[in-house]
Amino acid sequence: MVDRQNRVGSKFGGGGVSSAQQTERERKERLRQLAMETVDLARDPYLMRNHLGTYECKLCLTLHTNEANYLSHTQGKKHQAGLARRAAMEAKMAKQNEATDVMMALRAGTQVSQAQSKVKIGRPGYEVSKSRDPDTNARCLTFELHYPELDGGNRQPRHRFMSAYEQRVETPPDNNYQYLLIACDPYETVGFKIPNEKIDKGEGKFVTNWDVDSRMFTLTLHFVDEEAEKN
Repeated sequence: MVDRQNRVGSKFGGGGVSSAQQTERERKERLRQLAMETVDLARDPYLMRNHLGTYECKLCLTLHTNEANYLSHTQGKKHQAGLARRAAMEAKMAKQNEATDVMMALRAGTQVSQAQSKVKIGRPGYEVSKSRDPDTNARCLTFELHYPELDGGNRQPRHRFMSAYEQRVETPPDNNYQYLLIACDPYETVGFKIPNEKIDKGEGKFVTNWDVDSRMFTLTLHFVDEEAEKN
């Protein structure tokens, strides 16, 4: 209890005259006691205890000797103004994120509609033939793929080689083989399993040809004859 009986300027038996400073201190004390009863400090995101044993307000960057002092600070104008600024900033960021999500959803919807409009035709017709080089007797493979419904003469199939460890179709991977992939949208990609041997990239040994009129893609490759190469 605050002794109001013996204050300067007060009558005997009266409540006494309370100064502005004393009134403010009493107000803060009431707020602190109320905060201690209602606030859960364990869930306060801005309260941090430092290595010196004192408390810091991460929002206002202030130091406090104990929890009671920190609670009193949270009821002050500075902390409340900081909370208001943080709430306004978070609301603005949430609005911006919402706008970004809408734009991304619209963009994703456009991409999905574009992808759906590109219907896969299916696998192209193909034929694989084996032969040997008449001069070196090296083994030779020829791949012929037909794309009859392909539109546009500028579009043509592309190819690449894939190791056994890159593919995910056959497990465990067999290092004795490699894969030749030939792709051309909107047709499905076709893969051929061939021996994992060195391919001759010399002149006339690895040839590709795209016939625009017949929509026929041809790829011919020769394997290196290792025994002949050693000799």
